[in-house]
Amino acid sequence: MTRFLTLALGMLLALPAAAQQDRRPSHCIAIAQAPGLEYVQKASYGAPLPDDYTVRLNYIDHAMFLLETPGGLRAVTDYVGFIGAAAAPDVVTMNRAHISHWTPDPDPAIDHVLPGWSDTVGEPAGHHLDLGEMLVRSVSTDIRSRMGGFEANGNSIFVFEVGGLCIGHLGHLHHEPDAETYAALGRLDVVMAPVDGGLTLDRPTMIRVLQRLRSSIVLPMHWFGEATLQRFLEGMAEDFAIERRAESSLEVSLRTLPDRPTIIVLSPSFVTDP
Repeated sequence: MTRFLTLALGMLLALPAAAQQDRRPSHCIAIAQAPGLEYVQKASYGAPLPDDYTVRLNYIDHAMFLLETPGGLRAVTDYVGFIGAAAAPDVVTMNRAHISHWTPDPDPAIDHVLPGWSDTVGEPAGHHLDLGEMLVRSVSTDIRSRMGGFEANGNSIFVFEVGGLCIGHLGHLHHEPDAETYAALGRLDVVMAPVDGGLTLDRPTMIRVLQRLRSSIVLPMHWFGEATLQRFLEGMAEDFAIERRAESSLEVSLRTLPDRPTIIVLSPSFVTDP
């Protein structure tokens, strides 16, 4: 027992300071059950966050978002190898529906590279990465195969639990989640959703998924021009408030979540040095 405690303490001390920070428990019900435009602008990347429970979400491009925590952890979704002039993130997630959602050559400086698929075809990716301040877990979904039909568990929805928030990235979602998948996701406060209307889910199905999730904030991604985005917004306008912002980043915490489910459109921007 003494040897085990010594080993555990050594592992904890070896973690970076950001990783040792306590994580405010989220209200994701699954946690107890589960192990368009391209330009560069000055953004909020790297600026101090106002408190220990605020998370910054930077929309970079296509399906890539950079999540920043108060303790300095950084995670990038559907990472393709370039996010702009910034140091390598701590964690990247990837999906393989198209090369615009992953890279075969991630920066070796990245500590944790989480592919949304398993080396064993048909098996779930099964990620459950606890970094102290942030937990990253995957919920596997099927993917359309190039030969027709579906490949079981070929992609993943990634959930980031930090600051008491549950933040979900739907990735390149190819089918409506079933009851088991919804249960595994749990309550998502913020969801990043592909709204192209065809390459992922058709528009009526995506709208139905987002109505079911009923997240406080929906961040549209994977849209190909204003017309595509506008059709999605028109389909959601009856049930969700809509905000369009010129900024590429959003700071959010449990106390700042909107009272009414809201779609917030961010302008994609590659990261510049703070």
